[in-house]
Amino acid sequence: MPGSKRGRKRLSRPQCVCITLLWALLCYIVLTTAPRIDGPVLLMIVLSGALVFIPVAKALKK
Repeated sequence: MPGSKRGRKRLSRPQCVCITLLWALLCYIVLTTAPRIDGPVLLMIVLSGALVFIPVAKALKK
């Protein structure tokens, strides 16, 4: 519908915990299966962490 603005629903605490645990599991899998832990791998983990934790922190802050 044009002209209507709908805000996104806030993340609940269990959703924040689930998202954080899934991110940690993914990082564990990447770090244990990577043949080498070098710059691009670390950069990917840092950027993915920012993409996960900024919305989680905003949801928990409100």
